[in-house]
Amino acid sequence: MHFASLLLTVCWACSLFPNPGKGEVMRGTSFSKCTGFFFKRKEPSGIVPNHSARICQSYKNRYHFATMYDRDLRIPLYSAYVFERNAGGCRSDEWLIEPQLVNLSYSRNMEEERSSNIDKNKLEESQAVTADYVPTSSTYDRGHLNPCSHQEEQDSKIATFSLTNIVPQLNTLNQGKWREYEEGLTAKTAGCKKVYVVVGVIPGKSKINNRVYVPSDIWSAVCCVIKKRTKTWAVIASNNANKVNDINVTDLEKKIQSYTGRGVKLFPAMC
Repeated sequence: MHFASLLLTVCWACSLFPNPGKGEVMRGTSFSKCTGFFFKRKEPSGIVPNHSARICQSYKNRYHFATMYDRDLRIPLYSAYVFERNAGGCRSDEWLIEPQLVNLSYSRNMEEERSSNIDKNKLEESQAVTADYVPTSSTYDRGHLNPCSHQEEQDSKIATFSLTNIVPQLNTLNQGKWREYEEGLTAKTAGCKKVYVVVGVIPGKSKINNRVYVPSDIWSAVCCVIKKRTKTWAVIASNNANKVNDINVTDLEKKIQSYTGRGVKLFPAMC
């Protein structure tokens, strides 16, 4: 869903779990080109997978949101964006891939998968592809982390249609209570001058197409800036039922930490 340019930071050995015995060989360690999508320009801490890619999602040479992608699980662990009010739904039949996940020397702009000249085997090795989301079972939708409806401009909407912004989401949840939560964010953020959102997952153990991991939980955390003060809230949903539960941000961080094995902070202390 996005024809995007990338800033990729590939962490070949930055473990989700604390392990001082392992070295870290990184090519950059921050979202240096798109920090504006994070409150106080600080990315969440404690959520960096073994084989990670920090992606500044860009379309038509402009950044639209940021994504932490797990190349081993072939799903994003979170996407961060500035909420632009619920601007209605949108659809796209084109699913986009990230060339730089195949090779950092490739184009920083996203490409339509079906027209890409990238070797299909190398593409499949690097990330999820459309075929992964066409299983024999119809249990899961391609669920957006950053939904197109939370973007006002058409280019920003298109930018959400990337397979790096997509996870297998229970179809009744995606089309039911999670959609209601997304649609209700406009009313809940009334009075906010600026709204920073981080939407992410806790990976599970099952896979679709024996390649793409299915999240056990999907969550969303919000930082609302109101003049000189802020407020936060969060929700979480098990990816096996049509139900969304309120949770405070601190408890959500602890729940995510139970997966990562290291301290998680979604927003700086000021929010």
